[in-house]
Amino acid sequence: MDVRRAAAEDVDACVRIVRALPEYFTPDVPETLRGDLERHDGWIAARDGRVAGFVVAERRGTRAAEVLWAAVEVSLRGQGVGGLLMREVLAELRADGVEVVEVKTLDGSVEYEPYESTRAFWERMGFVQIDTIDPLPGWSAGNPAAIYVLALG
Repeated sequence: MDVRRAAAEDVDACVRIVRALPEYFTPDVPETLRGDLERHDGWIAARDGRVAGFVVAERRGTRAAEVLWAAVEVSLRGQGVGGLLMREVLAELRADGVEVVEVKTLDGSVEYEPYESTRAFWERMGFVQIDTIDPLPGWSAGNPAAIYVLALG
C-alpha cells in the first residue's frame, strides 16, 4: 500500500468511494468533496495503482488543521488501510509544523451503528472528544457533532 498526495486524476475515485458509503455520507458530499480536493490538502492510499482510501485536510493557520473527509473503499475497510493512511497524513502535517488536528463526526448520543466504528477509529488514532455541538453551523439540528482533537506537538 502506497500513500501519496492526491492528484487531480484521483478525484473521481475518491468520489466513487464516498458514493459507495451512503450510510456515512449525505448525497451532497460528492460535489463538496470535489471542491475540497481542489482547495485543500489531500492524500490517498493506493494498492496496485488503485485508490483504496483518502483523507482531505484543511489548514487552519500555520499550526492547526482539520480533517474534512476520510474514507476507505468498502471492500478494504477493517484491513488497516485507514490507519496507515492517517498515520502518514499526521506525520506529514507534524513535519509541516501542525501541532493540533481536529475532526468532526456524528456524536455517540445518536444511536447510529455505522458511526460507532468511525468514533472508535478516531479514538484508536489518539483523538480525544472535547465537545458536542448541536446544531453545528452547516449541520442539521438533531445531528450533534462530536468534536475530536489530537495534539501533534
